[in-house]
Amino acid sequence: MAKRVKKIAVIGGGWAGCAAAVTLTQNGHQVSLFESAKTLGGRARGVEINGLTVDNGQHILLGAYQQSLKLMRTVGVDLNTAFLRLPLQMIYPEHDNGMHFVAPRLPAPLHLLMALWRATGLRREDKLALARFSSTARWMGWQLNTDCTVTELLQRFDQTDRLCRLMWNPLCIAALNTPAERASAQVFLNVLRDSLGASRAASDMLLPRLNLSALFPQKAAEFIQSHGAEVACSSAIKTIRKDDVSRWIMESTQQQEQTFDGVIIATDATNAQRLLSNTGLTLPSLTYEAITSCYLQYAAGTRLPRPMYALSDNPQQQRWGQYVFDRGQLHDDQSGLFAIVISAPENHQQDHLSLANSIASQLADSFRRTELASPQWHQIITEKRATFSCTPALQRPPNSTGIPGLTLAGDYTQGDYPATLEGAIRSGIHAANEVISSLHD
Repeated sequence: MAKRVKKIAVIGGGWAGCAAAVTLTQNGHQVSLFESAKTLGGRARGVEINGLTVDNGQHILLGAYQQSLKLMRTVGVDLNTAFLRLPLQMIYPEHDNGMHFVAPRLPAPLHLLMALWRATGLRREDKLALARFSSTARWMGWQLNTDCTVTELLQRFDQTDRLCRLMWNPLCIAALNTPAERASAQVFLNVLRDSLGASRAASDMLLPRLNLSALFPQKAAEFIQSHGAEVACSSAIKTIRKDDVSRWIMESTQQQEQTFDGVIIATDATNAQRLLSNTGLTLPSLTYEAITSCYLQYAAGTRLPRPMYALSDNPQQQRWGQYVFDRGQLHDDQSGLFAIVISAPENHQQDHLSLANSIASQLADSFRRTELASPQWHQIITEKRATFSCTPALQRPPNSTGIPGLTLAGDYTQGDYPATLEGAIRSGIHAANEVISSLHD
């Protein structure tokens, strides 16, 4: 007997919601995707500034993000053209008193050993400390008996101050968007396990050549619509409740009611809690970290030697940026546009003009290029609640609510990963499978 097609609503058109909608569609169910904003993508989306489509925050994906890459292929994304694939690297500008670490395209773990052997800017004790960390973490199976902060982990592994400053702390802030002194060591090890501890390709860094909405959410919408799904943007859901026959009634802000067999709440945690008000469920409390992106436009043809650099950030010296991306090397229509990322900024309320001037001065000093001190224009974009604070032993809610036909999706739910695109995708897939299972039990 053929299984009955279920009518399932997905509330939230971010990466988790889109992943859930695609998974439901692949399983033959009737999907309605609701997004309160005008565009899909949630906290990882394309935005328009000065006639250009950029991102609300510059992202890097890893070759280890297998679920993300698989789902992108499913909805028709050509990965070869959608990304610039770079080997694992941590490269600072020549004059930034940093390091030059690039993994060659050799089988793992030879690629890391050769990168370490060739690395410049690291002393002998730094290289020995890095080798000791890698070998010990592998021996431990990348698993801690008790979670602690990344800073405590690095001290436990006798990592040098210079190696922490140039490699471990920047990697931690990039991956977890939480400073090392507050970040979960176990989650950090999870990311390292699936990248540094896996195949050479898993450690590759993937820089998007498409804006974040076009990279997945828009293609996901086209895919599910081609299978008969409904996609409704600018459509906020006010309440959800269960009727007397175990179906879900949703009311939109337009006072319209619709009935579904199942619902996946794929909003942020705050809105998820609001929608759960009729169920009696309470989500664990989370705190949040911001991400600030500074876009600086220079004359067309202005380029950096490489598409991406790490920067020595030092707020005491008005050096704020942690990574800079030459978007002209990623997007044909953005020559001379640089994106500078500040993860977990200490003061995301800083005056935009002052911050842009400080970052421009930082670039000019780091690259010894005076023209970088005077961009033609700037744009500051801050996502105040970009990610949850990924602290040790953090309690995160499961996808399952325990109520048949109702699940949660989002990068804040239980999982090995921090608040990343891969974490969102994995959560969306899991939530879809959970709701299907609960409806067929």
